[in-house]
Amino acid sequence: MTPVTVSHDAAVPYGGKKKAWCWASYLEQERAVAAPSKLFKEYQSFPQCKNGFRVGMRLEGIDSEHPSMYCVLTITEVLGHRIRLHFDKYSDCYDFWVNSNSPDIHPVGWCEKTGHKLHPPKGMKDEEFSWSSYIKLNKIQTAPKALFQNQNMTVTPSGFRVGMKLEAIDKKNPSFICVATITDMVDSRFLVHFDNWDESYDYWCDATSPYIHPVGWCQENGRTLTTPPGYPDVKNFSWEKYLAETNSLPAPARAFKVKPPHSFQLNMKLEVVDKRNPALIRVATVVHTDDHRLRIHFDGWTDEYDYWIDADSPDIHPAGWCAKTGHPLQPPITPQDMFETSEQGGCPTPGCKGVGHIKGARYSGHHSAVGCPYSDINLNKDSVLPDRLSGEMPGSGVGRPRRAEPSAEISADANDGTKKNSPAHTSTVEFLHHPQQPDVAEGPLTLQQALHQSVFMPCSSPSPSMPHCWDQHSKLLPTVAGITASKVAAWSVDEVHRAPFIQGLPGCKEQVRTFREEQIDGEAFLLLTQVDLVKILSIKLGPALKIYNSILMFKTTENSACNEL
Repeated sequence: MTPVTVSHDAAVPYGGKKKAWCWASYLEQERAVAAPSKLFKEYQSFPQCKNGFRVGMRLEGIDSEHPSMYCVLTITEVLGHRIRLHFDKYSDCYDFWVNSNSPDIHPVGWCEKTGHKLHPPKGMKDEEFSWSSYIKLNKIQTAPKALFQNQNMTVTPSGFRVGMKLEAIDKKNPSFICVATITDMVDSRFLVHFDNWDESYDYWCDATSPYIHPVGWCQENGRTLTTPPGYPDVKNFSWEKYLAETNSLPAPARAFKVKPPHSFQLNMKLEVVDKRNPALIRVATVVHTDDHRLRIHFDGWTDEYDYWIDADSPDIHPAGWCAKTGHPLQPPITPQDMFETSEQGGCPTPGCKGVGHIKGARYSGHHSAVGCPYSDINLNKDSVLPDRLSGEMPGSGVGRPRRAEPSAEISADANDGTKKNSPAHTSTVEFLHHPQQPDVAEGPLTLQQALHQSVFMPCSSPSPSMPHCWDQHSKLLPTVAGITASKVAAWSVDEVHRAPFIQGLPGCKEQVRTFREEQIDGEAFLLLTQVDLVKILSIKLGPALKIYNSILMFKTTENSACNEL
Protein backbone atom coordinates (compact mmCIF):
# COMPACT_ATOMS: atom_id res chain seq x y z
CA MET A 1 0.00 0.00 0.00
CA THR A 2 1.43 3.37 -1.00
CA PRO A 3 1.70 5.92 1.83
CA VAL A 4 -0.27 9.11 1.32
CA THR A 5 1.62 12.39 1.07
CA VAL A 6 0.51 14.70 3.84
CA SER A 7 1.45 18.13 5.09
CA HIS A 8 4.65 18.51 7.12
CA ASP A 9 3.12 21.36 9.13
CA ALA A 10 3.42 20.80 12.86
CA ALA A 11 0.26 20.24 14.86
CA VAL A 12 -0.91 23.04 17.11
CA PRO A 13 -3.05 21.78 20.02
CA TYR A 14 -6.23 23.67 20.91
CA GLY A 15 -5.23 26.36 23.37
CA GLY A 16 -1.71 25.00 23.68
CA LYS A 17 1.86 25.58 22.52
CA LYS A 18 3.15 24.53 19.12
CA LYS A 19 4.61 21.06 19.27
CA ALA A 20 7.25 19.48 17.06
CA TRP A 21 4.85 16.96 15.57
CA CYS A 22 3.92 16.32 11.95
CA TRP A 23 2.13 13.59 10.07
CA ALA A 24 5.02 12.59 7.81
CA SER A 25 7.40 11.93 10.70
CA TYR A 26 4.72 10.21 12.73
CA LEU A 27 3.74 7.83 9.92
CA GLU A 28 7.37 6.96 9.33
CA GLN A 29 8.00 6.44 13.03
CA GLU A 30 4.93 4.23 13.45
CA ARG A 31 5.39 2.52 10.07
CA ALA A 32 1.77 3.39 9.49
CA VAL A 33 -0.33 4.46 6.53
CA ALA A 34 -2.72 7.39 6.32
CA ALA A 35 -6.15 6.64 4.88
CA PRO A 36 -6.02 7.70 1.19
CA SER A 37 -7.95 10.84 0.31
CA LYS A 38 -9.99 8.93 -2.27
CA LEU A 39 -11.75 7.03 0.54
CA PHE A 40 -13.33 10.23 1.86
CA LYS A 41 -16.46 11.93 0.61
CA GLU A 42 -16.08 15.37 -0.93
CA TYR A 43 -17.45 17.08 2.18
CA GLN A 44 -14.96 15.18 4.38
CA SER A 45 -11.94 15.93 2.24
CA PHE A 46 -9.82 19.03 1.63
CA PRO A 47 -12.04 22.07 0.90
CA GLN A 48 -11.63 23.99 -2.34
CA CYS A 49 -12.21 27.44 -0.83
CA LYS A 50 -11.62 29.32 2.42
CA ASN A 51 -14.11 29.47 5.25
CA GLY A 52 -15.72 32.90 4.93
CA PHE A 53 -17.95 32.67 8.00
CA ARG A 54 -17.15 35.11 10.81
CA VAL A 55 -18.01 35.34 14.50
CA GLY A 56 -21.27 37.22 15.06
CA MET A 57 -22.94 36.28 11.77
CA ARG A 58 -26.55 35.05 11.99
CA LEU A 59 -28.04 32.19 10.01
CA GLU A 60 -30.73 29.51 10.09
CA GLY A 61 -29.95 25.90 10.87
CA ILE A 62 -31.09 22.51 12.11
CA ASP A 63 -30.92 21.76 15.83
CA SER A 64 -28.70 18.68 16.05
CA GLU A 65 -30.64 17.42 19.10
CA HIS A 66 -34.06 18.13 17.55
CA PRO A 67 -33.45 17.47 13.84
CA SER A 68 -36.94 18.53 12.75
CA MET A 69 -36.40 22.08 14.03
CA TYR A 70 -34.86 25.06 12.24
CA CYS A 71 -33.57 27.73 14.59
CA VAL A 72 -32.07 31.22 14.71
CA LEU A 73 -28.32 30.71 15.18
CA THR A 74 -25.24 32.86 15.77
CA ILE A 75 -21.66 31.94 14.92
CA THR A 76 -19.67 32.19 18.15
CA GLU A 77 -16.36 30.61 17.11
CA VAL A 78 -14.52 29.79 13.89
CA LEU A 79 -11.77 27.15 13.75
CA GLY A 80 -10.42 26.34 10.32
CA HIS A 81 -13.36 25.06 8.29
CA ARG A 82 -15.55 24.54 11.35
CA ILE A 83 -17.96 26.90 13.08
CA ARG A 84 -19.55 26.82 16.53
CA LEU A 85 -23.24 27.73 16.49
CA HIS A 86 -25.26 29.25 19.32
CA PHE A 87 -29.05 29.24 19.79
CA ASP A 88 -30.00 32.88 20.26
CA LYS A 89 -31.02 33.69 23.86
CA TYR A 90 -30.27 30.15 25.11
CA SER A 91 -27.40 29.00 27.30
CA ASP A 92 -24.17 28.46 25.40
CA CYS A 93 -24.07 24.99 26.97
CA TYR A 94 -26.14 23.99 23.92
CA ASP A 95 -23.71 25.36 21.32
CA PHE A 96 -22.63 22.82 18.72
CA TRP A 97 -20.08 22.49 15.93
CA VAL A 98 -20.59 21.95 12.18
CA ASN A 99 -18.36 22.13 9.13
CA SER A 100 -18.68 25.27 7.03
CA ASN A 101 -20.01 23.13 4.15
CA SER A 102 -22.71 21.49 6.29
CA PRO A 103 -26.08 20.91 4.59
CA ASP A 104 -27.74 21.69 7.93
CA ILE A 105 -27.15 25.46 7.76
CA HIS A 106 -28.91 28.00 5.57
CA PRO A 107 -28.89 31.76 4.98
CA VAL A 108 -31.32 34.09 6.70
CA GLY A 109 -34.73 33.88 5.01
CA TRP A 110 -34.33 30.31 3.79
CA CYS A 111 -37.13 28.94 6.00
CA GLU A 112 -39.63 31.51 4.77
CA LYS A 113 -38.59 30.88 1.18
CA THR A 114 -38.94 27.10 1.42
CA GLY A 115 -42.01 26.93 3.67
CA HIS A 116 -40.23 25.64 6.78
CA LYS A 117 -41.09 26.83 10.28
CA LEU A 118 -38.32 28.88 11.91
CA HIS A 119 -38.17 28.70 15.70
CA PRO A 120 -37.39 32.17 17.10
CA PRO A 121 -34.94 33.04 19.89
CA LYS A 122 -35.93 32.10 23.43
CA GLY A 123 -38.63 34.30 24.87
CA MET A 124 -40.08 35.35 21.51
CA LYS A 125 -43.31 34.05 20.03
CA ASP A 126 -43.48 32.90 16.42
CA GLU A 127 -45.74 35.76 15.41
CA GLU A 128 -43.49 38.32 17.12
CA PHE A 129 -40.35 37.39 15.22
CA SER A 130 -39.25 38.79 11.87
CA TRP A 131 -35.72 38.85 10.56
CA SER A 132 -35.91 42.44 9.37
CA SER A 133 -36.86 43.85 12.78
CA TYR A 134 -34.52 41.48 14.62
CA ILE A 135 -31.58 42.56 12.46
CA LYS A 136 -32.40 46.24 12.85
CA LEU A 137 -33.03 46.06 16.60
CA ASN A 138 -29.85 44.11 17.40
CA LYS A 139 -27.66 45.64 14.67
CA ILE A 140 -26.53 42.20 13.59
CA GLN A 141 -24.79 40.88 10.50
CA THR A 142 -26.25 38.04 8.49
CA ALA A 143 -24.06 35.42 6.83
CA PRO A 144 -23.84 36.11 3.04
CA LYS A 145 -25.67 33.58 0.87
CA ALA A 146 -22.52 32.94 -1.16
CA LEU A 147 -20.91 31.24 1.86
CA PHE A 148 -23.46 28.42 1.92
CA GLN A 149 -22.19 25.67 -0.32
CA ASN A 150 -25.47 23.77 -0.28
CA GLN A 151 -27.33 26.55 -2.08
CA ASN A 152 -26.15 25.52 -5.52
CA MET A 153 -26.35 21.74 -5.17
CA THR A 154 -27.61 19.65 -8.05
CA VAL A 155 -30.58 17.71 -6.73
CA THR A 156 -31.01 14.21 -8.09
CA PRO A 157 -34.71 13.29 -8.36
CA SER A 158 -35.72 10.41 -6.12
CA GLY A 159 -38.84 8.40 -5.47
CA PHE A 160 -39.12 9.57 -1.86
CA ARG A 161 -41.90 11.96 -0.83
CA VAL A 162 -43.00 13.51 2.46
CA GLY A 163 -45.52 11.24 4.20
CA MET A 164 -44.22 7.96 2.79
CA LYS A 165 -43.63 5.05 5.16
CA LEU A 166 -40.55 2.86 5.53
CA GLU A 167 -38.67 0.68 8.01
CA ALA A 168 -35.69 2.34 9.69
CA ILE A 169 -33.02 1.54 12.24
CA ASP A 170 -33.03 3.68 15.37
CA LYS A 171 -29.48 5.07 15.43
CA LYS A 172 -29.61 5.66 19.18
CA ASN A 173 -30.74 2.08 19.82
CA PRO A 174 -29.46 0.13 16.80
CA SER A 175 -31.15 -3.15 17.73
CA PHE A 176 -34.52 -1.57 16.87
CA ILE A 177 -35.93 -1.52 13.36
CA CYS A 178 -39.05 0.63 13.54
CA VAL A 179 -42.04 1.84 11.60
CA ALA A 180 -41.06 5.26 10.25
CA THR A 181 -42.26 8.16 8.12
CA ILE A 182 -40.55 10.75 5.92
CA THR A 183 -41.54 14.10 7.43
CA ASP A 184 -39.33 16.59 5.56
CA MET A 185 -37.24 16.80 2.42
CA VAL A 186 -34.45 19.22 1.50
CA ASP A 187 -32.51 18.72 -1.71
CA SER A 188 -31.45 15.05 -1.84
CA ARG A 189 -31.94 14.44 1.88
CA PHE A 190 -35.01 13.57 3.90
CA LEU A 191 -35.96 13.41 7.57
CA VAL A 192 -36.81 10.00 9.06
CA HIS A 193 -39.29 10.10 11.96
CA PHE A 194 -40.30 7.07 14.03
CA ASP A 195 -44.08 6.85 14.29
CA ASN A 196 -45.32 7.87 17.75
CA TRP A 197 -41.78 8.33 19.10
CA ASP A 198 -40.23 11.53 20.36
CA GLU A 199 -38.78 13.67 17.54
CA SER A 200 -35.35 13.66 19.18
CA TYR A 201 -34.82 10.26 17.54
CA ASP A 202 -35.30 11.71 14.04
CA TYR A 203 -32.36 11.82 11.64
CA TRP A 204 -31.53 13.11 8.19
CA CYS A 205 -30.26 10.77 5.49
CA ASP A 206 -30.39 10.18 1.75
CA ALA A 207 -31.42 7.29 -0.48
CA THR A 208 -28.07 5.51 0.01
CA SER A 209 -28.34 5.22 3.80
CA PRO A 210 -27.82 1.70 5.18
CA TYR A 211 -30.18 2.56 8.04
CA ILE A 212 -33.38 2.61 5.97
CA HIS A 213 -35.32 -0.16 4.25
CA PRO A 214 -38.53 -0.45 2.23
CA VAL A 215 -41.79 -1.60 3.79
CA GLY A 216 -41.71 -5.39 4.23
CA TRP A 217 -37.93 -5.64 4.53
CA CYS A 218 -38.06 -7.12 8.05
CA GLN A 219 -40.60 -9.73 6.97
CA GLU A 220 -38.46 -10.74 4.00
CA ASN A 221 -35.23 -10.89 5.99
CA GLY A 222 -36.39 -12.56 9.18
CA ARG A 223 -35.94 -9.48 11.36
CA THR A 224 -38.16 -8.04 14.07
CA LEU A 225 -40.15 -4.90 13.32
CA THR A 226 -40.92 -2.56 16.22
CA THR A 227 -44.44 -1.20 15.87
CA PRO A 228 -45.44 2.32 16.96
CA PRO A 229 -46.02 2.55 20.73
CA GLY A 230 -49.68 2.51 21.59
CA TYR A 231 -50.68 0.71 18.40
CA PRO A 232 -53.88 -1.15 19.40
CA ASP A 233 -53.47 -4.43 17.49
CA VAL A 234 -49.79 -5.33 17.69
CA LYS A 235 -50.34 -9.08 17.37
CA ASN A 236 -52.04 -8.67 14.00
CA PHE A 237 -49.99 -5.75 12.67
CA SER A 238 -49.70 -5.70 8.91
CA TRP A 239 -48.29 -3.00 6.68
CA GLU A 240 -51.27 -3.18 4.35
CA LYS A 241 -53.67 -2.46 7.20
CA TYR A 242 -51.44 0.23 8.75
CA LEU A 243 -50.98 2.06 5.44
CA ALA A 244 -54.76 2.11 5.00
CA GLU A 245 -55.32 3.32 8.57
CA THR A 246 -52.82 6.15 8.17
CA ASN A 247 -53.85 6.93 4.58
CA SER A 248 -50.22 6.78 3.49
CA LEU A 249 -48.02 5.21 0.82
CA PRO A 250 -44.89 3.10 1.18
CA ALA A 251 -41.64 4.51 -0.17
CA PRO A 252 -41.03 2.56 -3.41
CA ALA A 253 -38.37 -0.14 -3.17
CA ARG A 254 -36.66 1.22 -6.29
CA ALA A 255 -35.94 4.51 -4.45
CA PHE A 256 -33.53 2.83 -2.00
CA LYS A 257 -29.95 2.93 -3.32
CA VAL A 258 -27.75 1.22 -0.74
CA LYS A 259 -24.15 2.35 -1.04
CA PRO A 260 -21.34 -0.19 -1.42
CA PRO A 261 -19.20 -0.93 1.67
CA HIS A 262 -16.46 1.58 2.43
CA SER A 263 -12.82 0.76 1.68
CA PHE A 264 -11.19 1.86 4.93
CA GLN A 265 -8.81 -0.77 6.32
CA LEU A 266 -7.52 -1.62 9.77
CA ASN A 267 -4.70 0.55 11.15
CA MET A 268 -5.23 3.41 8.68
CA LYS A 269 -4.63 6.83 10.25
CA LEU A 270 -6.93 9.85 9.95
CA GLU A 271 -8.16 12.96 11.79
CA VAL A 272 -11.39 12.72 13.78
CA VAL A 273 -13.52 15.16 15.76
CA ASP A 274 -13.59 14.03 19.40
CA LYS A 275 -17.29 13.51 20.14
CA ARG A 276 -16.70 13.95 23.87
CA ASN A 277 -15.00 17.30 23.30
CA PRO A 278 -16.21 18.52 19.89
CA ALA A 279 -13.91 21.56 19.72
CA LEU A 280 -11.00 19.14 19.35
CA ILE A 281 -9.80 17.07 16.39
CA ARG A 282 -7.43 14.23 17.21
CA VAL A 283 -5.04 11.87 15.45
CA ALA A 284 -6.88 8.55 15.20
CA THR A 285 -6.59 4.99 13.94
CA VAL A 286 -9.16 2.62 12.43
CA VAL A 287 -9.18 -0.41 14.76
CA HIS A 288 -12.28 -2.23 13.51
CA THR A 289 -14.73 -1.96 10.63
CA ASP A 290 -18.01 -3.22 9.34
CA ASP A 291 -19.63 -2.45 5.98
CA HIS A 292 -20.61 1.12 6.78
CA ARG A 293 -18.85 2.09 10.00
CA LEU A 294 -15.41 2.49 11.56
CA ARG A 295 -14.30 1.94 15.11
CA ILE A 296 -12.01 4.83 15.97
CA HIS A 297 -9.12 4.80 18.44
CA PHE A 298 -7.45 8.04 19.50
CA ASP A 299 -3.69 7.49 19.33
CA GLY A 300 -2.04 7.36 22.75
CA TRP A 301 -5.33 7.02 24.64
CA THR A 302 -6.61 3.79 26.18
CA ASP A 303 -9.18 1.82 24.21
CA GLU A 304 -12.00 2.66 26.61
CA TYR A 305 -12.36 5.88 24.60
CA ASP A 306 -12.82 4.04 21.28
CA TYR A 307 -16.19 4.30 19.56
CA TRP A 308 -18.02 3.54 16.32
CA ILE A 309 -18.66 6.24 13.74
CA ASP A 310 -20.31 6.17 10.31
CA ALA A 311 -17.81 6.06 7.46
CA ASP A 312 -19.66 8.96 5.82
CA SER A 313 -19.69 11.11 8.98
CA PRO A 314 -18.72 14.77 8.46
CA ASP A 315 -16.50 14.42 11.54
CA ILE A 316 -13.77 12.31 9.92
CA HIS A 317 -11.06 13.75 7.66
CA PRO A 318 -7.88 12.69 5.89
CA ALA A 319 -4.47 13.23 7.49
CA GLY A 320 -3.39 16.82 6.90
CA TRP A 321 -6.93 18.25 6.87
CA CYS A 322 -6.33 20.36 9.98
CA ALA A 323 -3.06 21.80 8.65
CA LYS A 324 -4.70 22.54 5.30
CA THR A 325 -7.71 24.30 6.82
CA GLY A 326 -5.99 26.01 9.75
CA HIS A 327 -7.67 23.95 12.46
CA PRO A 328 -5.70 22.94 15.60
CA LEU A 329 -4.86 19.23 15.69
CA GLN A 330 -4.35 17.31 18.92
CA PRO A 331 -1.32 15.05 18.40
CA PRO A 332 -1.14 11.60 20.01
CA ILE A 333 -0.63 11.81 23.75
CA THR A 334 2.52 10.24 25.14
CA PRO A 335 2.92 7.91 28.13
CA GLN A 336 4.24 10.93 29.99
CA ASP A 337 1.04 12.86 29.18
CA MET A 338 -1.05 10.01 30.60
CA PHE A 339 0.53 10.26 34.02
CA GLU A 340 1.17 13.96 34.38
CA THR A 341 -1.43 16.47 35.43
CA SER A 342 -1.30 19.48 33.13
CA GLU A 343 -0.01 22.61 34.85
CA GLN A 344 -2.72 24.61 33.09
CA GLY A 345 -5.65 22.25 33.46
CA GLY A 346 -5.11 20.42 36.72
CA CYS A 347 -7.57 17.68 35.71
CA PRO A 348 -6.91 14.33 37.43
CA THR A 349 -8.00 12.25 34.41
CA PRO A 350 -4.90 10.69 32.76
CA GLY A 351 -4.16 12.35 29.41
CA CYS A 352 -6.65 15.20 29.85
CA LYS A 353 -5.24 18.72 29.82
CA GLY A 354 -8.31 20.37 31.34
CA VAL A 355 -9.72 21.54 27.98
CA GLY A 356 -13.49 21.41 27.46
CA HIS A 357 -16.30 20.53 29.84
CA ILE A 358 -19.00 17.87 30.11
CA LYS A 359 -21.58 20.69 30.16
CA GLY A 360 -20.59 22.04 26.77
CA ALA A 361 -19.15 25.29 25.48
CA ARG A 362 -20.29 27.35 28.47
CA TYR A 363 -17.01 26.35 30.10
CA SER A 364 -13.72 26.38 28.19
CA GLY A 365 -12.03 24.15 30.75
CA HIS A 366 -12.40 22.12 33.92
CA HIS A 367 -10.34 21.28 36.99
CA SER A 368 -11.98 18.12 38.30
CA ALA A 369 -13.43 14.75 37.33
CA VAL A 370 -16.94 16.17 37.72
CA GLY A 371 -16.49 18.45 34.71
CA CYS A 372 -14.13 16.22 32.70
CA PRO A 373 -15.56 14.69 29.50
CA TYR A 374 -13.12 11.77 29.88
CA SER A 375 -13.54 10.93 33.57
CA ASP A 376 -15.00 7.60 34.65
CA ILE A 377 -18.19 9.22 35.89
CA ASN A 378 -18.85 10.93 32.54
CA LEU A 379 -17.34 8.49 30.05
CA ASN A 380 -20.59 6.81 28.99
CA LYS A 381 -22.90 9.80 29.33
CA ASP A 382 -24.29 11.15 26.06
CA SER A 383 -25.26 14.32 27.89
CA VAL A 384 -25.68 15.71 31.39
CA LEU A 385 -27.65 18.73 30.24
CA PRO A 386 -31.41 19.11 30.53
CA ASP A 387 -33.15 19.15 27.17
CA ARG A 388 -32.93 22.65 25.69
CA LEU A 389 -36.69 22.83 25.10
CA SER A 390 -38.42 20.56 27.62
CA GLY A 391 -35.92 20.89 30.45
CA GLU A 392 -36.04 17.12 31.01
CA MET A 393 -32.85 15.45 32.17
CA PRO A 394 -31.41 12.62 30.06
CA GLY A 395 -31.60 9.11 31.47
CA SER A 396 -28.56 7.26 32.69
CA GLY A 397 -26.66 5.08 30.24
CA VAL A 398 -26.65 5.22 26.45
CA GLY A 399 -29.53 6.90 24.67
CA ARG A 400 -32.47 8.83 26.03
CA PRO A 401 -35.49 7.19 27.60
CA ARG A 402 -38.34 6.95 25.18
CA ARG A 403 -41.95 7.81 25.79
CA ALA A 404 -43.75 6.12 28.64
CA GLU A 405 -46.02 4.00 26.43
CA PRO A 406 -45.11 0.29 26.40
CA SER A 407 -43.06 -0.74 23.41
CA ALA A 408 -43.93 -3.76 21.34
CA GLU A 409 -42.38 -5.77 18.55
CA ILE A 410 -43.75 -8.24 16.05
CA SER A 411 -41.82 -11.19 14.75
CA ALA A 412 -41.03 -11.42 11.08
CA ASP A 413 -42.35 -14.97 11.18
CA ALA A 414 -45.97 -14.76 10.08
CA ASN A 415 -46.85 -17.72 12.31
CA ASP A 416 -45.40 -16.12 15.42
CA GLY A 417 -47.49 -13.19 16.55
CA THR A 418 -46.16 -13.21 20.09
CA LYS A 419 -46.20 -9.80 21.74
CA LYS A 420 -42.91 -8.83 23.35
CA ASN A 421 -43.03 -6.13 25.97
CA SER A 422 -39.33 -5.52 26.51
CA PRO A 423 -37.39 -3.56 23.88
CA ALA A 424 -34.33 -5.56 24.89
CA HIS A 425 -35.81 -8.65 23.20
CA THR A 426 -35.58 -7.02 19.78
CA SER A 427 -33.45 -8.87 17.26
CA THR A 428 -29.96 -7.60 16.52
CA VAL A 429 -29.34 -5.96 13.17
CA GLU A 430 -26.64 -8.20 11.72
CA PHE A 431 -25.11 -5.90 9.14
CA LEU A 432 -24.24 -3.46 11.91
CA HIS A 433 -22.51 -6.18 13.97
CA HIS A 434 -24.01 -4.51 17.03
CA PRO A 435 -24.11 -6.52 20.28
CA GLN A 436 -27.45 -7.54 21.73
CA GLN A 437 -28.74 -4.87 24.07
CA PRO A 438 -28.75 -6.10 27.69
CA ASP A 439 -32.17 -6.88 29.11
CA VAL A 440 -32.65 -4.14 31.68
CA ALA A 441 -35.96 -5.66 32.78
CA GLU A 442 -34.23 -8.75 34.18
CA GLY A 443 -31.61 -8.93 36.93
CA PRO A 444 -30.76 -6.44 39.67
CA LEU A 445 -30.83 -2.72 39.04
CA THR A 446 -27.49 -0.96 38.83
CA LEU A 447 -26.83 1.76 41.39
CA GLN A 448 -27.26 4.46 38.72
CA GLN A 449 -30.63 2.98 37.67
CA ALA A 450 -31.74 2.77 41.29
CA LEU A 451 -30.77 6.39 41.93
CA HIS A 452 -32.49 7.46 38.72
CA GLN A 453 -35.67 5.69 39.79
CA SER A 454 -35.45 7.23 43.25
CA VAL A 455 -35.50 10.68 41.68
CA PHE A 456 -38.34 10.13 39.24
CA MET A 457 -40.49 7.56 41.05
CA PRO A 458 -42.45 10.13 43.11
CA CYS A 459 -43.73 11.68 39.89
CA SER A 460 -44.44 8.54 37.90
CA SER A 461 -45.84 6.39 40.71
CA PRO A 462 -47.41 8.55 43.41
CA SER A 463 -48.53 6.73 46.53
CA PRO A 464 -50.44 7.90 49.60
CA SER A 465 -47.33 7.54 51.76
CA MET A 466 -45.14 9.79 49.63
CA PRO A 467 -46.28 13.18 51.00
CA HIS A 468 -45.72 11.92 54.54
CA CYS A 469 -42.28 10.55 53.58
CA TRP A 470 -41.11 13.84 52.12
CA ASP A 471 -42.67 15.74 54.98
CA GLN A 472 -40.42 13.74 57.33
CA HIS A 473 -37.39 14.56 55.14
CA SER A 474 -38.31 18.24 55.34
CA LYS A 475 -38.19 18.10 59.13
CA LEU A 476 -34.80 16.39 59.07
CA LEU A 477 -33.43 18.82 56.46
CA PRO A 478 -35.14 22.13 57.30
CA THR A 479 -32.70 24.29 55.32
CA VAL A 480 -33.73 22.71 51.99
CA ALA A 481 -37.49 22.85 52.45
CA GLY A 482 -39.27 24.88 49.79
CA ILE A 483 -36.26 25.36 47.51
CA THR A 484 -36.88 24.22 43.92
CA ALA A 485 -34.40 22.60 41.54
CA SER A 486 -34.81 25.38 38.99
CA LYS A 487 -33.72 27.94 41.57
CA VAL A 488 -30.67 25.87 42.54
CA ALA A 489 -29.72 25.34 38.88
CA ALA A 490 -29.24 29.10 38.44
CA TRP A 491 -26.75 29.39 41.29
CA SER A 492 -23.08 30.17 40.68
CA VAL A 493 -20.18 28.39 42.37
CA ASP A 494 -20.06 31.11 45.03
CA GLU A 495 -23.80 30.87 45.67
CA VAL A 496 -23.53 27.11 46.15
CA HIS A 497 -20.58 27.68 48.46
CA ARG A 498 -22.49 30.22 50.58
CA ALA A 499 -25.89 28.53 50.41
CA PRO A 500 -27.64 27.87 53.71
CA PHE A 501 -28.68 24.43 52.44
CA ILE A 502 -25.01 23.38 52.52
CA GLN A 503 -23.93 25.45 55.53
CA GLY A 504 -26.96 24.27 57.47
CA LEU A 505 -26.85 20.56 56.70
CA PRO A 506 -26.05 18.73 59.95
CA GLY A 507 -22.42 17.58 59.95
CA CYS A 508 -21.65 18.90 56.45
CA LYS A 509 -19.74 22.12 57.12
CA GLU A 510 -16.43 20.48 56.24
CA GLN A 511 -17.75 19.71 52.73
CA VAL A 512 -18.23 23.36 51.79
CA ARG A 513 -14.58 23.73 50.83
CA THR A 514 -14.85 20.73 48.47
CA PHE A 515 -17.64 22.32 46.43
CA ARG A 516 -15.64 25.51 45.94
CA GLU A 517 -12.43 23.65 45.06
CA GLU A 518 -14.24 21.52 42.48
CA GLN A 519 -15.98 24.57 40.93
CA ILE A 520 -19.43 23.04 41.38
CA ASP A 521 -22.23 25.42 40.43
CA GLY A 522 -25.97 24.86 40.81
CA GLU A 523 -26.39 22.82 37.63
CA ALA A 524 -23.43 20.59 38.48
CA PHE A 525 -24.71 20.16 42.03
CA LEU A 526 -28.08 18.84 40.83
CA LEU A 527 -26.31 16.31 38.60
CA LEU A 528 -24.29 14.77 41.44
CA THR A 529 -25.09 11.20 42.42
CA GLN A 530 -24.37 9.47 45.70
CA VAL A 531 -21.46 7.70 43.98
CA ASP A 532 -20.03 11.04 42.80
CA LEU A 533 -20.18 12.47 46.30
CA VAL A 534 -18.47 9.52 47.99
CA LYS A 535 -16.00 8.24 45.40
CA ILE A 536 -15.16 11.34 43.37
CA LEU A 537 -15.48 14.15 45.91
CA SER A 538 -14.28 11.95 48.80
CA ILE A 539 -17.15 13.00 51.07
CA LYS A 540 -17.91 10.62 53.93
CA LEU A 541 -21.01 8.48 53.54
CA GLY A 542 -23.03 10.21 56.26
CA PRO A 543 -22.68 13.76 54.89
CA ALA A 544 -22.98 12.40 51.32
CA LEU A 545 -26.38 10.88 52.12
CA LYS A 546 -27.58 14.17 53.59
CA ILE A 547 -26.38 16.12 50.56
CA TYR A 548 -27.87 13.62 48.12
CA ASN A 549 -31.19 13.65 49.99
CA SER A 550 -31.20 17.44 49.69
CA ILE A 551 -30.83 17.06 45.90
CA LEU A 552 -33.83 14.71 45.88
CA MET A 553 -35.74 17.24 47.95
CA PHE A 554 -35.07 20.03 45.46
CA LYS A 555 -36.31 17.88 42.58
CA THR A 556 -39.39 16.74 44.47
CA THR A 557 -40.24 20.33 45.44
CA GLU A 558 -39.86 21.30 41.77
CA ASN A 559 -42.21 18.51 40.67
CA SER A 560 -44.75 19.42 43.34
CA ALA A 561 -44.70 23.05 42.23
CA CYS A 562 -45.24 21.99 38.62
CA ASN A 563 -48.15 19.71 39.55
CA GLU A 564 -49.88 22.56 41.37
CA LEU A 565 -49.85 24.77 38.27
